[in-house]
Amino acid sequence: MLAAVLAGFVVAPLGPWLERRLRGRAGWLLALLPLGLAGYFVNHAPRIASGETLRTAVPWAPSLGLDLAFALDGLSLLFALLITGVGALVLVYAGGYLAGHPDLGRFYGFTLLFMASMLGLVLADNLLLLFVFWELTSFSSYLLIGFDHQRPTARAAALQALLITSGGGLALLAGVILLGQAGGSLAIGPLLAQPGAVQAHPLYLPILTLILLAAFTKSAQVPFHLWLPSAMEAPTPTSAYLHSATMVKAGVYLLARLSPALGGTEVWAYALGGVGAVTMLLGAYQALVQTDLKRLLAYSTVSALGTLVLLLGVGTPLAVQAAVVFLLAHALYKGALFLVAGALDHETGTRDVERLRGLGRLMPITAAAGGLAALSMAGLPPLIGFIGKELFYEAELEAPRAREWLAAAAVLSSMALVAAGALAGVRPFIGAKLPTPEQPHEAPLSLWLGPLLLAALGAGLGLWPQPASALVEPAAAAVSGQPSAVSLALWHGWSLSLALSGVTLVGGLVLYAGVGRLRRAVRAVGRVLEGVPSWYDAALAGLDALAVAQTRLLQNGYLRYYLLTSVLATVGVVGYALVRGGVGPGPARGPELRLYDAAVAALILLAALAAVWTTSRLAAVAALGVVGYGVALVYVLYGAPDLAMTQVLIETLTVVLFVLVLYHLPQFAILTSPASRVRDALVALVAGGLMTVLVLVSTRTPTDAGMAAYYAAHAVAEAHGRNVVNTILVDFRALDTLGEITVLTLAAVGVYALLKLRTGGKRS
Repeated sequence: MLAAVLAGFVVAPLGPWLERRLRGRAGWLLALLPLGLAGYFVNHAPRIASGETLRTAVPWAPSLGLDLAFALDGLSLLFALLITGVGALVLVYAGGYLAGHPDLGRFYGFTLLFMASMLGLVLADNLLLLFVFWELTSFSSYLLIGFDHQRPTARAAALQALLITSGGGLALLAGVILLGQAGGSLAIGPLLAQPGAVQAHPLYLPILTLILLAAFTKSAQVPFHLWLPSAMEAPTPTSAYLHSATMVKAGVYLLARLSPALGGTEVWAYALGGVGAVTMLLGAYQALVQTDLKRLLAYSTVSALGTLVLLLGVGTPLAVQAAVVFLLAHALYKGALFLVAGALDHETGTRDVERLRGLGRLMPITAAAGGLAALSMAGLPPLIGFIGKELFYEAELEAPRAREWLAAAAVLSSMALVAAGALAGVRPFIGAKLPTPEQPHEAPLSLWLGPLLLAALGAGLGLWPQPASALVEPAAAAVSGQPSAVSLALWHGWSLSLALSGVTLVGGLVLYAGVGRLRRAVRAVGRVLEGVPSWYDAALAGLDALAVAQTRLLQNGYLRYYLLTSVLATVGVVGYALVRGGVGPGPARGPELRLYDAAVAALILLAALAAVWTTSRLAAVAALGVVGYGVALVYVLYGAPDLAMTQVLIETLTVVLFVLVLYHLPQFAILTSPASRVRDALVALVAGGLMTVLVLVSTRTPTDAGMAAYYAAHAVAEAHGRNVVNTILVDFRALDTLGEITVLTLAAVGVYALLKLRTGGKRS
């Protein structure tokens, strides 16, 4: 499984190279990778169907509880087959859709990068590893959505998707860390095996809130749904792959995967049920009022994602089965419809549903694919969409809470999806032909192969649902955490669900017939609401304003304010920790204070006061030198001659440099007000008091003698040095020293750049 995940990352950089050499045929060759991976997963399907879970792990960072651990069970198998199967068709489709595009090779690379990231996400058996791949899907989708980066709208849509989903990613990181603490492990398998422990933990509510926030942003739930329609700025192959079959279902996958550990509670049910129902209805309504084919399909995808979240919130075994079947059916018909929309746009030059008519005779194969997919979306027999819709209705009618309301919402949204499916997959091909920007004809093989195969697969699984049952049963068992018997069939007898299907079909046809009047009414309402910014725009503007204010406050260009802010922040944080921990100064431990110790301390104190009060720069430098040499005396008195030598050298060099600089400074002047000097004195006293308290606290804290013994014993053996202090700095804490050297180097480069800039400015 590790090789299966890494294969996409390895092959992705080869995309541009292959496209330059194969000229349009690279997509067919690259499609062999996901096709081979699909075959690999299909080969394991019998073992998964028997209830087995395949696991593999390679240690990565064991001290952090992070392994390259992957698991293949029913749920991950279903997603892996969708990711690889649809991915192979999309690579072939992209070769025809983007033929002649100068960056087609780069598109192949981005798509393979996303495929590998998504595979890693659904196969990950470690929470931190899942988070890593989760973020990789956000990054790779950003590249794909903004592929046509010359267009400002594409760049804005990519940024919007990245900001919203990455915000959810931060919530996911916090959630998985808390979940690991509550469950005692970051491995997903052990966590799912002890659901009661997590749900009874005091952190359950924060964990659930963070996980839901991550899932809702990724799977476009209200109010985070707006990024998905905007992402239709991406090329159509991306829309078909990311926004119907894979990425947008990552949040649904997360909820399904963690359902055994987090699900079943009242909070889970109401949160998922409420958000899912609102998203389902809003997406269905928005789909009807769109005239752009891709945006119509995007909003219907939002509705479908709400349906999946709603079913997971209901949580009954039947609801889980319905969610898995609906997920499979939606991936097939929505992927096909997106690809059909792309073929129509490619051949006619428009995606406006009001300008597309009568194309069935000119594009018969594309029309067949669109018709089959639309029938499945409408939930008509004998397609897999009908089976999914029937299970959906049955699950809502048997829901433990608000079943009547849920059933009504399900019927209303399904009516809208019937009309949306007809608008996207049927209407462009019937009636009298309307003029289009380009003269249409049947799309090439690469453009109709994918949608036809997906639509035909939806019809085949409807007529012979046994293969679908073999996939659905282990997937439902993985979601519910217990064995799940699944028997899919087209005919379940006369039932209320069948009656609701009839009502849905009639209502959908009525909506389809009156969609023009509905759009006009919505446009009239929309004019009233024009100028009202979305929450995203308001949040982005607020973030910009906060950044400007914060920068003006903290990055004001005055070193004294930087020091003041740093000192006060340190005092506040450390002081709060001391007070909260009940730690205070106590009697000092160690040797008694000797007369010469007191004399050195008094000398240092007097020199510091002199440096502050004097109006002579030379006297201030001399006083600072006395402070430094006094510290060197302290080192000598307490047996650290090497530190004393270093201190003396540094102080001597500092004094010399100060004296050299004094000649270039203007005459001494007092530039600060009395109030500023009083403020600075108070801050200095508070900071000094804090340091005094820390010293007193440290002197009464027992020291660990074992650490000193360790360094003394290993200095020669491992670091090959007899000076223990030097070996600690250079060998045992070499990374600290390297960091300090790096900081000094960067500072030197910055100073040099400023000097060069100043010199260049004078010359100019």
